[in-house]
Amino acid sequence: MKYFTVIIAFLLFSCGEKKDVLLPKANVSIVKDVQDHSPIYIFFKTEGKDTIAEVNRKNSIISTNWIFNIDKRLPLKLVIPEVIKLQEKKRGDSAHKNEKAENYYSYADSIGKNLAFLPFTKVFYKMERISKNTSQLYFRKNGMIEYRGRKTYDFPKNNLEPFLDSLVINPKAQIIFSYDKNMHYGDYIQSKILVKTIIDKKIPFVFISEEEEYIY
Repeated sequence: MKYFTVIIAFLLFSCGEKKDVLLPKANVSIVKDVQDHSPIYIFFKTEGKDTIAEVNRKNSIISTNWIFNIDKRLPLKLVIPEVIKLQEKKRGDSAHKNEKAENYYSYADSIGKNLAFLPFTKVFYKMERISKNTSQLYFRKNGMIEYRGRKTYDFPKNNLEPFLDSLVINPKAQIIFSYDKNMHYGDYIQSKILVKTIIDKKIPFVFISEEEEYIY
């Protein structure tokens, strides 16, 4: 399949109704191609004043890579519980399990003009507050980040790398990432891509946990 032909929105036709997923955008491709995959869609839907995350996973196969195509307008408090349920279903199906199969979020690379993918197979989500004894970076809905450790700092998201560089004075620093449950999914993906690009630079002396994320 040529991903380049699928730009920003996925179209599904079900019972004569056209549905679209508005994908998040970023300026870098973490992964450019995924083979042997199944699509999962989480649509933005409204009923009166309520916003609903509508899941379609009819074509998903447990043994394949799963690509999560999620509307950027949805808040995390609606998206992540659905992601958790799907993760648990895939992890728990021992009969069809493929240890090499990964999970990816899809997004649009606005620079490369292609569809791109962000792996999150090993992430375990928790819809709860993190322990006060654990250092964390809390991504707020307004684009600011709050560091909660021995002291508390607020700083803009684009200052994340300099802030992490400043932590080399503590070689035992361990940081957990947490996110505002009211943050839009599109902003969440941009934040995760920022974190991923920084981690790949292998910032010394700072242990960053990528396997747990707290949403509250």
